Amino acid sequence: MLKIDVHTHVLPRDWPDLNERYGYGGFVQLEHDGSGCAHMLRDGALFRKVTPNYWDADLRLSECEGHGVDVQVLSTVPVMFSYWAKAKDGHDLSRLLNDHIADLVRDHPRRFIGLGTLPMQDADLAVRELERVVRDLGMPGVQIGSNVNGKNLDDPSLFPVFEAAAELGAAVFVHPWEMLGGERMSRYWLPWLVGMPAETTIAVCSMIFGGVLERLPKLRVLFAHGGGSFLATLGRIAHGFDVRPDLCAVVNDVPPKDYLGRFFVDSLVHDENLLRHAIELMGADHIALGTDYPFPLGELAPGELIQSALLADKERASLLHGSALSWLGLSKEAFA
Repeated sequence: MLKIDVHTHVLPRDWPDLNERYGYGGFVQLEHDGSGCAHMLRDGALFRKVTPNYWDADLRLSECEGHGVDVQVLSTVPVMFSYWAKAKDGHDLSRLLNDHIADLVRDHPRRFIGLGTLPMQDADLAVRELERVVRDLGMPGVQIGSNVNGKNLDDPSLFPVFEAAAELGAAVFVHPWEMLGGERMSRYWLPWLVGMPAETTIAVCSMIFGGVLERLPKLRVLFAHGGGSFLATLGRIAHGFDVRPDLCAVVNDVPPKDYLGRFFVDSLVHDENLLRHAIELMGADHIALGTDYPFPLGELAPGELIQSALLADKERASLLHGSALSWLGLSKEAFA
């Protein structure tokens, strides 16, 4: 059965010294240590150690073969978003990253699908790059962060980007980054364990309560990590909407539960009961295999949770490839 992983991250093996290129600090640089691995550095401080499967296409494909993954959807590592940078520099960096992903897809068109990144700090530039990504580079969509410099995804300044995505038929992958409450989460890996699910939930609620999904019914959005905490707290969210419409329904008066089936999530929930709960709420046709490859917090054996769950064949097919193709707007025949 065809297996498409919608949530994988990739980096170029090398890129220019961005601090030097743009004339100020804060950008990530990759420093190879001679062992085959590399260090992601930000202003000389270690951000993360990364392994060769971030950039080595042959190694990625070998690992895909080992886990039966037929196709990976590639997106940049979220720290590379750089929404804090000057808009023209964010645009330049987006082009650099997008060209790299496009090259990988061009070399392996049946094994990789590309998602672009955008300079979301400037809607005009973001729309321009979105158009290039779709029309010139042939990618079916983009990855964006869960907020843009503290602006939630219902902020009016961001709406033109979503409007353009809907018009172009471009899929949008929302990945948490710049998580809230960082000053209280300095220990225990809490930004990744707690902050990311909460951040994604804010993104989902913002697009629902802010009327983004209502105004753009053709917009195809997928939220990472099973939608964060959204599905687990939907009962509370829906009840709050019912009892305090004066606070919740101030922009959009459509109940939150009405949007189940209007967006997608990936399957990265690490728990069979939670996966079953997500299927009951959203339907298997709106949940797509996603592993967060090659990060250790991802699913280390891609698709294992789906394969081990007691599911009907139709549900399993939706989770492994059907939902991914629907979200991306692609045909299964392209990967036969």
